[in-house]
Amino acid sequence: MWVTPFVIAVTLGLSGSAVAGDSDGDVGGWQNAYTSGEEVILEAGAHQPGETHADSSDQTGQPDDYIPSTSPAPTPTAEPEEDCGPMNRCISYEVVALPEVTLADLASFRPAEPTLTGQPTGFGVAGMPTNVVAAASEQHLSGTLLGWDVTVRFVPAGFVFDYGDGTTGRADSGGATWESLGQAQLTPTGTSHVYAARGAYQASVEVQYAASVDFGGGYWQPVAGFVTASSGGYGVRVVEARTALVDETCAEDSSGPGC
Repeated sequence: MWVTPFVIAVTLGLSGSAVAGDSDGDVGGWQNAYTSGEEVILEAGAHQPGETHADSSDQTGQPDDYIPSTSPAPTPTAEPEEDCGPMNRCISYEVVALPEVTLADLASFRPAEPTLTGQPTGFGVAGMPTNVVAAASEQHLSGTLLGWDVTVRFVPAGFVFDYGDGTTGRADSGGATWESLGQAQLTPTGTSHVYAARGAYQASVEVQYAASVDFGGGYWQPVAGFVTASSGGYGVRVVEARTALVDETCAEDSSGPGC
């Protein structure tokens, strides 16, 4: 901090030569002492130790007693590298969009054909229910689809029966036998059919499979629509019911009365 310079004039009656040797030095803390012949003039421009002043030879703004540090500048600390050794697992992730799959893409994946049976086996009675039973199960097929490893799942969703006489019927299941249903023979079931006239008929069933695909992530992506598979023909011989005493059944003698 600078102190405003001030001048003290002291009349000493000294000659100029008496203080000439100290005209530019410090005198008891005073600076720039000189004489005019009759007076000794002392100018004070003192400053406190450790403070900066405008006429200092140090132009950096540091105090005169400042001692620069000789310690080296700190070195920036580098970020530690990720340790991907045997004890640590370093996993990188990549988001990949799964392809959209249509029924046309599944042309090379075909579910197995269903089976079809009936009761009485191979026969029916005109005007009475003939029980028709289809069987199909869930299937998983593996392969490559659109360049991806994939598993295709087929789940039976509907059964369309063609009874061979020009009529059809749809059911959510393939049906069941009279025995498993606890019903008497020649009684209606969810998949039975009544033939109006005697004759030979070829029945069949088409199973509608709901398809979905899994590209390895455990998520089943549904495919719109159905993939279908059909059974072979199942022959039904329909006879008329007549009251007669016979020695053998129609199964034993197909040429017997009423067969």
